[in-house]
Amino acid sequence: MKTNWSSAFQVAAVYVGTVVGAGFATGREIVEFFSRYGFIGLVGMLMAGYMFVFLGTKIMVISAEINAKSYEEFNEFLFGKSFGKVINGLTLFMLIGVSAVMLAGAGAVFQEQLELSRMIGIMLTIGFSFLVMIVGTKALFAVNTFVVPLMIGFCLILFSLSIQQPHFIDQVLYIPYVKDGWSAVVSPFSYTAFNLSLSQAVLVPIASEIKDTKAIKRGGILGGIALTVILLASHMTLVMLPNFASFEIPMAIIMKNLAPGLFAVYVLIIYGEIFTSIIGNVYGLEKQIKQYINIPKLLIVTGIFTICLLLSQFDYSRLLSYLYPLFGYISLLFIILLWMKPESTK
Repeated sequence: MKTNWSSAFQVAAVYVGTVVGAGFATGREIVEFFSRYGFIGLVGMLMAGYMFVFLGTKIMVISAEINAKSYEEFNEFLFGKSFGKVINGLTLFMLIGVSAVMLAGAGAVFQEQLELSRMIGIMLTIGFSFLVMIVGTKALFAVNTFVVPLMIGFCLILFSLSIQQPHFIDQVLYIPYVKDGWSAVVSPFSYTAFNLSLSQAVLVPIASEIKDTKAIKRGGILGGIALTVILLASHMTLVMLPNFASFEIPMAIIMKNLAPGLFAVYVLIIYGEIFTSIIGNVYGLEKQIKQYINIPKLLIVTGIFTICLLLSQFDYSRLLSYLYPLFGYISLLFIILLWMKPESTK
């Protein structure tokens, strides 16, 4: 029983660490998909939270049952061999695109918050990622198990400070006018679809390695609940910041305003969450590419980071605002078929 819960917490940490990447940790992703819609966005978060619990767990349970070693095998099971290859191509494209956004986010942290060169941030991130890739799965577990609880703790600290601000309830219940108001209805689905279709790159091989269905289910539920709590706490913190949509890293600005003594630590945690998402994506990409090209792991990782480095030179917030919604719409078919698929494959 003890080992079972230990595995469950590790699964939950990797699940949260993979989803909470550059956009989520900095607040930009939450602004783009939810906070700009005000109270309607908060309702959307509850819907997204349910899908994170139910569908995230389902991905891992099915992966363990069919013993899928990579997201390619999982997608071929879900979509069939022919269409599965198309989806795998799109997933590969999205993973590289999002990894580029993550690197740009790491650069933005160094430039906006530490007043250092963004290229220093990007190159350090690539260097640290290589170290994790050399060690493998154990390092992936270790980094996420350390960073994720800190991220949750700091989100709750910011939320508790925001509650004490004047007009908190008014801001949470406020529904602003937005030109594309119709997208508020689609956002919870496209957001969850986008994150889950990318998370499978890590969740599928991790689940097939653990194989303990009970631990996987517990980990999926715990991870989904943790993601919902972080989403809600972050949103209710963000809406208290005037013109929150104008900042690249709004969560750091809030921390600087409400708890300046913790600001430096929080910036490191934001960076840590960006880092966990990058290593998760590259971990999944490497396992996928290895099936097609039988070359050393570090050579594959070098190729991935070379492409991501070139793409990361674009502006972080612009990359995120264009690519993330686009990838969300592309991923909608993924969660529709996942929802329809029976959990038991036996």
